[in-house]
Amino acid sequence: MRFISFIKPSGEAAAGWILGDTFAVDMKEASNGILPDSMEVFLLNAETNLEKARSLEVGAKTRGVYPLDSVRLLAPLPQPKSFRDFYAFEQHVKTARMNRGLEMIPEWYEIPVFYFSNHLAIKGTEVEITRPIECGKLDYELEIACVIGKQGSNIKAGNAEDFIFGYCILNDWSARDFQQKEMKVGLGPAKGKDFATTIGPYITTADELSGHKAGKGFDLAMTAKVNGEILSKGNMKDIHYSFAEMIERASAGTTLYPGELIGSGTVGTGCILELGEVVHRWLEPGDVVELEIEKLGLLRNTIVGEKG
Repeated sequence: MRFISFIKPSGEAAAGWILGDTFAVDMKEASNGILPDSMEVFLLNAETNLEKARSLEVGAKTRGVYPLDSVRLLAPLPQPKSFRDFYAFEQHVKTARMNRGLEMIPEWYEIPVFYFSNHLAIKGTEVEITRPIECGKLDYELEIACVIGKQGSNIKAGNAEDFIFGYCILNDWSARDFQQKEMKVGLGPAKGKDFATTIGPYITTADELSGHKAGKGFDLAMTAKVNGEILSKGNMKDIHYSFAEMIERASAGTTLYPGELIGSGTVGTGCILELGEVVHRWLEPGDVVELEIEKLGLLRNTIVGEKG
């Protein structure tokens, strides 16, 4: 199933799933209140609620079903409990460091590492992204994310997939000039990242990807376009650390809760920093950025100018 959050024609916020490719199901309305009105609440009892959703008989004329083109999609999980972003694709790490005259870090092969980003700055597809004031090096990052659907701590990698509700596209927008300066101090990234992260357009449940397993990930083509030109091409199967390994690391000595978001880090070739300015300039107002991953849809955003 493909779960979404959206604004109905009436202006009310709702959550549910896509029916076929042409309808949006308001799960609370269509279930007569059996299911909740938000993905955040749905995920608190994800396994049971997913069974209830799958058992519903809904069609184009069911109450609570709307033409998809009549609703406005939001981020499918508008308010995740937290957002951890990992650094799991070797090609990206190697190339980005090489471009800065740095060798590979041996410790990268010992543990999957992550940072916390701003979970209150999550945005959805078609939302305008404001370039931060004084940012001259705005970048996109082509990533995949998983959504935690069950509480757990000290989770072992062998069991970790049971804790994944589903997957979505993630764009970890980056102000590279901010990031480069602050990380010289030994902390970060922080201000270079916290202005916006986009996810969507929907969350594909984990079972939908089971037939695409390959390597430590899935055989899913990943592309990024700027103004219609393909800049980035990769595949999720090339990931060095699996999401199961990331979850093991993230849950060590702490508790993961339903509704937390975990990003993969950038796929190889998946950002301008890695490609270099000889391939493409930094992003500017008016640019349209489209990230696409097989089975996970298309995430599109337009850059707009700074606002004081």
